[in-house]
Amino acid sequence: MTIRVLVVDDQAMVRQGFAALLGAQADIEVVGQAENGAVAVELAAANCPDVVLMDVRMPVMDGLEAARHILSQAGGDGQGQGVHVLMLTTFDVDDYVYDALKIGASGFLFKDALADELVAAVRIVAGGEALLAPSVTKRLIEQFAQSTARPHLSRDRLDGLTERELEVMTLVGRGLSNHEIAAALFIAQQTVKTHVSKILAKLDLRDRVQMVVLAYDTGLVEPCA
Repeated sequence: MTIRVLVVDDQAMVRQGFAALLGAQADIEVVGQAENGAVAVELAAANCPDVVLMDVRMPVMDGLEAARHILSQAGGDGQGQGVHVLMLTTFDVDDYVYDALKIGASGFLFKDALADELVAAVRIVAGGEALLAPSVTKRLIEQFAQSTARPHLSRDRLDGLTERELEVMTLVGRGLSNHEIAAALFIAQQTVKTHVSKILAKLDLRDRVQMVVLAYDTGLVEPCA
């Protein structure tokens, strides 16, 4: 299946470079390029991309607002269907990134990532997975949870989860992979995947990124000191 990608960046050289790199892949088609978030919203509605590669800071409409519009228009069932937004950033820590993950972006990537990393990231999020593998993702979320004053949400939202599902969600929140969770809980990796799918469905979450954010926001997971 061909992955349809929309590339959004206000810097023409960056935008065109990413588009050329991705377009050279046999399984990726670049269906459009946008120089700001407003144009991105229009092109996303017209071209139905699988992945939107979105810069964070842009004129007219920034990447966060554009991602909110695009994800809202596309809907989503928490099971990796529809459009996925992969945020691009040049900085380690910024409120835009945390908020982007919270509204449903599937992850983020530094602009100086290697070519192979960019291509792999697009394929990962197109497949419905969150881009949580790099350790920097876990560090970023922890830093925001620790440095920014955010009152915890009520844990009532988690009442429908079983004890085992709460254990799995806690470990997902701490950045563990399915393999690591399986080892920690002495269960099969497929069982972990099943638990994760059930948690996403019960909590109406788009992906693991939103699960991590909710784990922090409800106080289920506390940031490292």
